[in-house]
Amino acid sequence: MAADAYARLAETLERLADVVAPKELLEVLDVEDLSARTGIPRKDVILLIEGKQVERTSVTDRVRRRLVFLRKTRRRGDGRSYSMQDFAEIVGVTRQTMTSWSTTGVPSIEAADQIRRHFDLPAGFMTADEPEALNEVLLAKLHELEAQNTPLPMPPELRRLALRSPEVAAKTMQLVAAWAMEITSTTDTDAADGSSAKGQP
Repeated sequence: MAADAYARLAETLERLADVVAPKELLEVLDVEDLSARTGIPRKDVILLIEGKQVERTSVTDRVRRRLVFLRKTRRRGDGRSYSMQDFAEIVGVTRQTMTSWSTTGVPSIEAADQIRRHFDLPAGFMTADEPEALNEVLLAKLHELEAQNTPLPMPPELRRLALRSPEVAAKTMQLVAAWAMEITSTTDTDAADGSSAKGQP
């Protein structure tokens, strides 16, 4: 399961690298924002973007760590950090129960989901493993960048080819796209002519 998550993340990172080339991913991506949106410590976000693996954690450990992460990184309306009492009120339990969850136990799925929704976080924020959580956020970023950076409808393989070199200009990309369209239309026409010829006596 973890191997699959890393494989999916690697594929997303490769596609992102093609879109942002010639820049490096860490030049373009906002590591602090990725950390805040996934609950993954900044240093682990960097390791994952660099294609490395991070320490494996159990679901219980992830929930506890992300509770601590939210307390450290989120602020109330008055600018103060959230206390265990604040979390307890969000979930509807006692402060003692909340403290126990953060140290030796784990909140129920319903309680964890209430906390997640209070902070307007993605569905898997409390439980998703690190590569899976980061991949979800990066996929959204990939789609956003692809929408911004694609001036012409062209197959992703050709776009990646065009972006391989830092010197490739937008004009060159347009020529590559036009050439591909010409080849495709010629092939389609030839195929149609061939089928017509076969139908003739």
